[in-house]
Amino acid sequence: MEEVLLKCAVVDDSSLQRLSIVKLIKDHPNLKLVAEYNNAIETKNGLLDTETDLIFLDIEMPILSGFELLDNLPNKPQIIFVTGKTKYAFKAFDYDAVDYIHKPVTKERFNNAVNKAVNLYKLKHQTPVPEDDDFIFVKSNLKNRKVFLSKLKYIQALGDYVKFVTEKDNFVVLATMKSFEKQLPSDRFLRTHKSYIVNLDKIERYNSKNIEIDKEKLPLSRHKKNDLVEALSASQE
Repeated sequence: MEEVLLKCAVVDDSSLQRLSIVKLIKDHPNLKLVAEYNNAIETKNGLLDTETDLIFLDIEMPILSGFELLDNLPNKPQIIFVTGKTKYAFKAFDYDAVDYIHKPVTKERFNNAVNKAVNLYKLKHQTPVPEDDDFIFVKSNLKNRKVFLSKLKYIQALGDYVKFVTEKDNFVVLATMKSFEKQLPSDRFLRTHKSYIVNLDKIERYNSKNIEIDKEKLPLSRHKKNDLVEALSASQE
């Protein structure tokens, strides 16, 4: 596949903030600026005529907020929120945001967010999911979202919410770990900690305290170690 070039739009009611993001976009080899908008209404109309892969989106804007804009978009591009407020970070998960950048934006932070968008684009376009793969439906942002089990790395409890971590992206839903523990096949998934259920196929290594999945260390409860050893042995038979 040729080098990824994402068509980008910048949405911010501040001309100075738009200018700073535009400069970063023009300096990035994987991005192409196709539009600038100063409010959500203009954006909604503009996206009808402009093919866009990625939006750098402010949240607090007059008339319609960034969240309200997304609620009104039938087909959503990838989203990187760029805002001066940290209080919306958790809500951004419900909108499947690629990343959430706090103003003022540094080049390093910007590039890290873009890398996530590029990798997500590659996964969607280069790694088709087998049609016969098992899946579950998860209610996210008022819609039922299909989650393929082979792509699910682990889920994590976050108070009244559950965070899904997949090969493509992360998202948070209002639910309990217990409900998903019942849905997931016990021969492929194991609750290794009160806050984690992991995909056994994704485990790269483990010790008495941690499990490592894709270079990320997750806690392993002491009384779950024997269960893990038995589950891994059974999965290899």
